[in-house]
Amino acid sequence: MRIALFTETFLPKVDGIVTRLRHTVDHLQRMGDQVVVVAPDGGLTEYKGAKIYGVSGFPLPLYPELKLALPRPSIGDFLRRFKPDLIHVVNPAVLGLAGLFYSKLHNLPLVASYHTHLPEYLQHYGLGMLEGLLWELLKAGHNQAALNLCTSTAMMEALTGRGIERVDLWQRGVDTETFQPHLASREMRSRLTQGHPESPLLLYVGRLSAEKEIERIKPVMQAIPNARLALVGDGPHRQALEAHFAGTPTHFVGYLQGLELASAFASADAFVFPSRTETLGLVLLEAMAAGCPVVAARSGGIPDIVEDGVNGFLFDPTDENGAIAATRRLFANPEERETLRRNARREAERWGWAAATYQLRNYYQAVVDAQSLSAA
Repeated sequence: MRIALFTETFLPKVDGIVTRLRHTVDHLQRMGDQVVVVAPDGGLTEYKGAKIYGVSGFPLPLYPELKLALPRPSIGDFLRRFKPDLIHVVNPAVLGLAGLFYSKLHNLPLVASYHTHLPEYLQHYGLGMLEGLLWELLKAGHNQAALNLCTSTAMMEALTGRGIERVDLWQRGVDTETFQPHLASREMRSRLTQGHPESPLLLYVGRLSAEKEIERIKPVMQAIPNARLALVGDGPHRQALEAHFAGTPTHFVGYLQGLELASAFASADAFVFPSRTETLGLVLLEAMAAGCPVVAARSGGIPDIVEDGVNGFLFDPTDENGAIAATRRLFANPEERETLRRNARREAERWGWAAATYQLRNYYQAVVDAQSLSAA
């Protein structure tokens, strides 16, 4: 199968969407499919055998790490040469509109997928009044597709509740070969705690952006005696967070990747995740694969992953003391913490990327077959 993948973000950007797309492209190519990626230009022309068609863009004003790339006629020329069997548009917003247009122009099967809960983000950037309009735009775009994929049951319900049709689940995936409990090390603990490896270590990994609500970790850290916090990642909210955590034992680590990131997860005592806007929370699965106990908000797609008291702890995000109580419970009982570690790893082992990509490919084939039958 020849697949044209449109995405608003790709390498060298580092986030959960890019992680999913990296593994998807890799496994599709391994299965013998041919993939091209149309994305904002990041300087790469190829990934795992898939050609990348980079479209020049400009930084998004509210989020400079993201590039806004506008559709242009040269994309059509590129696709005509590639001759795709199917187009998959990831988070159709701006560049993805070219994928919608090309699929209609050439009567090609179209799949769309929803990974970023943009309407929820608006509140955190003072644009809440635009939420209704954004949902209407999302509905108009997604309902052009033969199939709309979500990464959690909560997001399936959110989309169908807003009038988006033909919605199904694209199962979670995690790299259980890279993220493993045995990668825990005192050296990494010392690095993350800035020389205090004996102290309780709280970890956050992800974008440093307003919608992640990272400020809510501060009272959690302060409620655990001698606890220290490591924030791994970067983003537009970093400066504000540095001011918010000033005077606390918080280490802004920056980006980590590969085995360094895996070691960070495995070496921490708890992964604290207060975000209420997650469509899935892939980073939670990575923490669990590394055997790091998770304390996360009971919101969005997170309950699809974390079973409270079994492989992590969930808290009510409207309760200011919820995260504190859950984290205190985690540290109060070492035996329970070890059980959570084992169960978290066991849960992650159920969700390899190969299985997730086989499922996706079956969706693709069904959409292609259905369009062929309707044209016959």
